[in-house]
Amino acid sequence: MTKNNILTEILGRIKPTAHEQQRMHKVADQIISLVDQAAAGSGLPDVSGALVGSAARGTWISGEHDLDIFIMFPEETSREELKTMGLRIARQVASNAVRFEERYAEHPYIHAYFGDFEVDLVPCFRVGSAAHIKSAVDRTPFHNLFILERIKGLEDEVLLLKQFMKGAGVYGSDLRTGGFSGYLAELLIIHYGTFAGVLEAADSWKPGITIDIMEHGDRKHTDPLVMVDPTDPGRNVAAALTLDRFAGFIDRARQYLVPSVIEPLEQFLPGMLEQFFPSQETPMSDVEFDFITGTRGTSLVAVVFDRPDVVEDVLYPQLFMLHGSITELLSRYGFQVLNSDVWAGDGEAAVVLEMEVQQLPPVKKHLGPPVWEKSHAGSFKLKYLQNKGLSEVYIEKGRYVVDVHRKYTDVAELLRNELHTCRLGKHVGKNIQTGFKVLQGRELLEIDSQRFREFLTGFFHLNAGQ
Repeated sequence: MTKNNILTEILGRIKPTAHEQQRMHKVADQIISLVDQAAAGSGLPDVSGALVGSAARGTWISGEHDLDIFIMFPEETSREELKTMGLRIARQVASNAVRFEERYAEHPYIHAYFGDFEVDLVPCFRVGSAAHIKSAVDRTPFHNLFILERIKGLEDEVLLLKQFMKGAGVYGSDLRTGGFSGYLAELLIIHYGTFAGVLEAADSWKPGITIDIMEHGDRKHTDPLVMVDPTDPGRNVAAALTLDRFAGFIDRARQYLVPSVIEPLEQFLPGMLEQFFPSQETPMSDVEFDFITGTRGTSLVAVVFDRPDVVEDVLYPQLFMLHGSITELLSRYGFQVLNSDVWAGDGEAAVVLEMEVQQLPPVKKHLGPPVWEKSHAGSFKLKYLQNKGLSEVYIEKGRYVVDVHRKYTDVAELLRNELHTCRLGKHVGKNIQTGFKVLQGRELLEIDSQRFREFLTGFFHLNAGQ
């Protein structure tokens, strides 16, 4: 079996069948018809529905029944009318769904479930040019046009790249993942020509690489990868891509491209499938937890609270904010964090920290000013003559130093007493104010969730390929 044989097999798994495509288009057409009817019934004959995104561009992966249907208003519509009438039409359409919920981005939209299809009903302005967009989603129809004009014959290459990115854990531009968007994957294929061409190029990527298909970029960006939007010279399509996801893709591309360096090709080929379809993270058992934490000799601590009832793109930025603020707090008090991450299940959310040590000694060094800063030096010495520390004031590397009592010697005690000083987002802060708990060691196993056990497996990088 060759690489090409395996890629053909992978395409057989991920390319929608003719029946699946017909069904998707039928559902999309029905919903668009509902949009048009609802608009006409509201006295808005100039408002119409349109399918956008990968479903419209023929670059969707089999089994992923996600539809983006835009409710397009004339450009002269006011924002308030778009918000009010757009939501009214979307709700009317969604009344035919199994269930739906209202979500918020730049303006509200509806996420609905029509059978096994998840459908976003998004109001937008039908502007004449991408240069005159009135809201961020107004660009999407222009993305559609750009891709549709160039993607013919390259759809399979896009599918392979998307699946490869999924296997590498770098696909998805949502704020939780920070990876490659579907549009970015399509643009990479258009620029490099093939799936293999993208991987070969990625082998030599470095942070700051810029791709400008239309050669019209007019703004500097500092992101790891800059893909100038062909429809907007000032926008970086890859702005959501984090440095770690960027680097992770380069690493996986090299694994794919140079198997013979690592092992004979014939031994590597079966593993190719694993690169596209990695095994699911297995839940960590109690025994595994005890073995791993015992072997590592570190201390696990988690701040656990009720999960706010908001969508992930609202929740995760707040979790990341809390995570960053907690690590700063711990560092400020002398505790070293070895690994850390955030987790959110159905009912609870947590910031999980692997600490080098759980407890610090009661004493710490307190640095004073350089000896030659006379006025500050005098104040420092006077203060610690009056408030005795655990030592006399002494000099080290040209500075006054005194050994003092540490305010917190236990990391859990610090978190319980000082968490309120951390930066808390609106929804996370509200839930933490109503109560939180700090779990240590085996207490983390009290979190009753298989998904948390799977998170722990990933936290310690125990799955193959991580």
